Amino acid sequence: MDDKIIATFCLCDDLLKTMHHQEDRQGQMNDAEMMTTALIASLCFRGNHESARAMLQQHGYIPHMLSKSRFSRRLHRIKDLFIILFDLLAQIWKTLNKDAIYVIDSLPIAVCDNIRIRRSKIYSNEDFRGYQASKKRYFYGLKIHMMVTQDGQPVECFLTPGGFGDVDALKYYAYELPDGAIIYADKAYNDYEIEDLLKEVAHIQLIPMRKKNFSNGHFLESK
Repeated sequence: MDDKIIATFCLCDDLLKTMHHQEDRQGQMNDAEMMTTALIASLCFRGNHESARAMLQQHGYIPHMLSKSRFSRRLHRIKDLFIILFDLLAQIWKTLNKDAIYVIDSLPIAVCDNIRIRRSKIYSNEDFRGYQASKKRYFYGLKIHMMVTQDGQPVECFLTPGGFGDVDALKYYAYELPDGAIIYADKAYNDYEIEDLLKEVAHIQLIPMRKKNFSNGHFLESK
């Protein structure tokens, strides 16, 4: 974990210096430390900021840690920096992905399970009720749609209400991929019109799981 923390901070710090990012020098924490805390929470503590804050302060990585409320307010103010970092990493991972093979899928971000929906105060619209087929359960919250390389590095993502269909999400990907790229998907992404459009205009193959795309447990590389 020590190497991961140091590498994360160096990456954030170098990015901000390259951007000539300006911030208040009198601040208790700089923005690189803020970004590092949030990223370590995601990498090591399942997104729990409190656990990450406590660990980084107790072990001396960030001794002047902000309080919970101040940290939350600062984090919201620098949200655009995370988008810049993600876009930078996405470009690097696409460059390193010489085979140009990608996978798209979605994951639920549940606020609560179906049984507690009536008590949920964060979201109140029925559009946020989704179904997770792999676990055969309903959930209430958001859904994150992701495109990753064959090694699992994310290159594109966006959020929708939990009830948003995977096939509908195909229209919202940017598909900023090189010619000849191949995108694998499960059977929820069957849309012949988008497949043909991507192949004709962007020279990208979208291959969802179908009987004619699936042989002996392996995807075929053409329709």
